[in-house]
Amino acid sequence: MSDSNSVHRSASPTASDHALAARLAQEAGVLLVNLRTRRVAEGVDPKTLKDEGDRVAHELLMEALAPQINAGDAVLSEEGKDDPVRLDRRRVWIVDPLDGTREFGEPPRTDWAVHVALTIDGDPVCGAVALPALDLVLATPAVPSLAAARPAVPRVIVSRSRPPAAALHVADALGGELVEMGSAGAKAMAVVRGEADVYVHSGGQYEWDSCAPVAVALAAGLHCSRIDGTPLRYNQPDVYLPDLLICPPDLAERTLAALVDFGDS
Repeated sequence: MSDSNSVHRSASPTASDHALAARLAQEAGVLLVNLRTRRVAEGVDPKTLKDEGDRVAHELLMEALAPQINAGDAVLSEEGKDDPVRLDRRRVWIVDPLDGTREFGEPPRTDWAVHVALTIDGDPVCGAVALPALDLVLATPAVPSLAAARPAVPRVIVSRSRPPAAALHVADALGGELVEMGSAGAKAMAVVRGEADVYVHSGGQYEWDSCAPVAVALAAGLHCSRIDGTPLRYNQPDVYLPDLLICPPDLAERTLAALVDFGDS
């Protein structure tokens, strides 16, 4: 049962919630860009760079979210210890301080991100995804319409090192072409920005990998679901959320049908 602090917190995201998510994603992104520039100039090794990036971005977000925690919210961060108190809170911030640590450690790659999201009763209602190396933040409630007219051949995003079989199957079923990219946030925002059309993942993720990207994609009017078509739910006891689909609504039926066929094969 929710505690007394949480009961009195807003059941809907406020303008200040949206503004906070966007500001924190941007500030963590600026911190990471500056860290990478400085440490690369100093000749630091990639592992040290990646570890420092995870740590400093997490510390920034936790400090900035302290007032929300004191007011009754909870936080789930990839880089923090999971506090089960979150299961008793309606409002839970889910963050990935550095999504795409591998890509961050390979300058000048740009396909890494910062995720900041707020869930209320398990729904991703507020979020921001920063693409710091591109000096870009996409955030709710209004996501700019950046997408141009889509090409006739659907572009299906896959990981550059380990493309999931489901994505390869979807690309074949849709007569699509593959687009390789790094982090989950970068992939999802590529669909939001019109640089790709379908992001399907079946290789295993956690809530912090998709929560903020899904919040932003939903605000942009995209279809977001599990690969079986069921809704994505967050702040669950088990934070493993292994699969998702993000695509324009007009491609959802065909893509989900292809995924059913994949599951039956």
